[in-house]
Amino acid sequence: MGSFQRKVAVVTGGARGLGYEMMLGLAENGASVACIDILKETGTKAIECIQQKCSVQASSWACNVTDDKAVSNVFDQIFQKHGRIDILVTAAGINKMCPAIEYTAVDFRTIFDVNVNGTFFCVQQAAKRMMEKGTGGSIITIASMSAHITNRPQCHAPYNATKAAVLQLTKSLACEWAPHNIRVTAISPGYFDTEMNQAILDQQGEGGKALRKEWESLVPKGRMGMPHELKGVVVFLASEAASYVTGTEVIVDGGYTAW
Repeated sequence: MGSFQRKVAVVTGGARGLGYEMMLGLAENGASVACIDILKETGTKAIECIQQKCSVQASSWACNVTDDKAVSNVFDQIFQKHGRIDILVTAAGINKMCPAIEYTAVDFRTIFDVNVNGTFFCVQQAAKRMMEKGTGGSIITIASMSAHITNRPQCHAPYNATKAAVLQLTKSLACEWAPHNIRVTAISPGYFDTEMNQAILDQQGEGGKALRKEWESLVPKGRMGMPHELKGVVVFLASEAASYVTGTEVIVDGGYTAW
């Protein structure tokens, strides 16, 4: 798939979990990386680790992706520091497991603000820089298998709706920005063994172990995915090997949606 040397990749939510592993995968293939995360100290440590492992230029930026002005400012700073933006991965996102009838208006607005508004603000700013530079680029949003199915037995309808919105946004922007040589694709993970999913399981107390077993029983592969298993997918979509791939998604769920 070639090297990303002289390419700059920005990853939101890159401080940990899936975002970190995808950022690491891009750095392992030579990309300079910029981590945007609300967790300032965790982001700094993530970048230090990547610099030690990959010997690439790397930077960390604390930012709340729901703040459009802050997002614009941080992309300006990244563009000034690195000189270009070639790849964006929008991994920043949140979830809350709760019956819909009990979901508060505040929580509903918050999850849409982070997962949908935050995604749009970041892809918008990345695309602006790509257009200014005239080099095109690859934007990879992180949707979810929950854009296609209703998870069980747990309830998180607002999360599912945000991921469906991200998927449709991906398709629409891919068509709009294709004349600028900007490809927009999505990765839709299934159940992965991340801190966010572990927090959901921990909230269930003793029932968390049973819930994990039930999740795994619904996956043909019989287990949850490991974060590093998204590396190859993000590297492919970001690379010239995917030069004719846009407006579509790659579902990485161990076969869950096939069942």
